[in-house]
Amino acid sequence: MNDAATFSDSCAAPSVNTATRAIEFWFDFGSNYSYLSMMRIEALAAARHVRILWRPFLLGPVFRRLGFENSPFVLQKEKGAYVWKDMERQCRKYGIALTRPSVFPRAALLAMRVAVLGANEPWIAGYCRKIMQLNFADDRDIGSIDVVSQALDASGLPAQRLIADAQSDANKLRLREQTESAMNKGIFGAPTFFAGGEMFWGNDRLEDALDYCDLVTPYG
Repeated sequence: MNDAATFSDSCAAPSVNTATRAIEFWFDFGSNYSYLSMMRIEALAAARHVRILWRPFLLGPVFRRLGFENSPFVLQKEKGAYVWKDMERQCRKYGIALTRPSVFPRAALLAMRVAVLGANEPWIAGYCRKIMQLNFADDRDIGSIDVVSQALDASGLPAQRLIADAQSDANKLRLREQTESAMNKGIFGAPTFFAGGEMFWGNDRLEDALDYCDLVTPYG
């Protein structure tokens, strides 16, 4: 059994060591509400002694399977207008910078492949935060090699080697398989969280997911 499975199972089983509690965080770098959760989840999870299991996946194939050619926030004009007003309010609430991207949703295939490559590495959190900031605060093209390299360089990582590894056939397959896994789990949007086998959708359910992890695997 791999580490990810071990931690996922431990969150669902009250009898295990509480140090192994975990929450699965399913996200896409093009998702605006994933941005809000990305900038908050580390501190919230650390305060609950919960480990984050990073689960990057592609929303595009999910939407297409559901019959959408694009994000519902783009296809439904009124919903889209509301969402960006809501984003402004939420970013003020959390003290998070926001610049509405000039392209939305922004393709981030390379950035996502790097995230899959590093999902179990200690640098994953810092890298993901940087990519999100580049997209939603700096309005940069996070699908480009130059911008992904900048994000890796900012974390002191070997950008050229990691990008080459991320572009390998094996790693491309990992991202496709992870996206298929998301659909098989019933995921229809991002961010989505799993705690104790329960699914929670949306940034406003992050705290609820952590509460549920507390419920099924109390700490202390």
